[in-house]
Amino acid sequence: MHCMVAVPESHSGWTFLTNHARVLAVIADNPNVRIRDIAAHCRLTERAVQRIISDLEQDGYLSHTRDGRTNIYRIKADTVLRHPAEAGLTVAALLSLLVQDETDRARKPKSQTGLADTNGTR
Repeated sequence: MHCMVAVPESHSGWTFLTNHARVLAVIADNPNVRIRDIAAHCRLTERAVQRIISDLEQDGYLSHTRDGRTNIYRIKADTVLRHPAEAGLTVAALLSLLVQDETDRARKPKSQTGLADTNGTR
């Protein structure tokens, strides 16, 4: 049984976050999330989410394994952000702002956070 992701209200105008950051935050919150649910939450098409996931995997921020018909995503949390203005900041630092606060994350077993260091361990 899959849990439905709450869909935010529509928005127009500029925003602080890129779609790549939004997709990464949804995956960090649930590493077993379906592309359909990511798309609904981020207000994107499934095709756009697939492209974003491909970008993130290609550049070493994300990987996935298959478990039957389910993708299990692993975020490489120690990977440094791409833009020179964020030099030295890691994906973990970004996600700490976007995903549930650390006290909630501490209560959730590490295997459920979807975060991994750069060598692929959790």
